[in-house]
Amino acid sequence: MSMMSEFKSFAVKGNAIDMAVGVIIGGAFGKIVSSLVNDVIMPPVGKLIGGVSFKELFVNLGEVNYATLAEAQEAGAATLNYGNFLQNVFDFLIVAFVIFMMVRSINNAKKKEEEKPAAPAEPSEDILLLREIRDNLKNA
Repeated sequence: MSMMSEFKSFAVKGNAIDMAVGVIIGGAFGKIVSSLVNDVIMPPVGKLIGGVSFKELFVNLGEVNYATLAEAQEAGAATLNYGNFLQNVFDFLIVAFVIFMMVRSINNAKKKEEEKPAAPAEPSEDILLLREIRDNLKNA
């Protein structure tokens, strides 16, 4: 089997296509969550902590003081950008929670489906024949 035909059989298998769809949806979902965090959640939180954006929180590791992270980066100063780290942790926690809730609801739906009682079994031909005889005897 040639390498091209092996690749073709791999690429058109359902697992590879499912994985590709998952990666694309995951990327789009990540953008939505980042926007939710950056544009909706963090501005009020920043206002509560004194009007500072989390991404602007940093520790200057050099001798010269800088008012903002942008100034420090422009000057080439060494900085510890812990605010950006906090932002990424917050993004992760939201994504993890949403995925947990989705998996939980899917598992609950599967559990409910499994708990449904099985349909009663059809009576055997012998039982059906005996019932027919009984009903005929009643009518005679």
